[in-house]
Amino acid sequence: MRLNAFFPLYLSRVAVEINKKACAELNKIQGVEVLNSSILDYTPIKTYDLSFTCGVLIHINPNELKQVYEKLYKSSHKYIFIHEYYSLQPVEINYRGHSDRLFKRDFADEILKQYSDLKLVNYGFFYHNDENINDDTNWFLFQKNI
Repeated sequence: MRLNAFFPLYLSRVAVEINKKACAELNKIQGVEVLNSSILDYTPIKTYDLSFTCGVLIHINPNELKQVYEKLYKSSHKYIFIHEYYSLQPVEINYRGHSDRLFKRDFADEILKQYSDLKLVNYGFFYHNDENINDDTNWFLFQKNI
């Protein structure tokens, strides 16, 4: 992903990334602060206009999701964006030969139910047959009622 294409240089950009190789790549981007940490260990200390996940929530144990939603919510001043696999019914998927590592569910509905001041602003679908996309995923944009 080309981070600079999405976020101009004048914006404060902070990434919480558990993968050390990904952290090394992010550190190459001017103006990005990288915290090498699990989102479960991250404690929000300030807010940003946008907090987002991309392929993160699907790997969180369902028993810990409310905690992660809280971190997204507390990190956001205005918007929350999630880009994840979607399933109307919660389902566990075998991931690289392991169980208990990948989950599909309606993350958007859960966040909306947890925070009554959030409203759904927009949503969409990425289709694997698009030459720029490699899987079927959904995205959701929420706005805080500020």
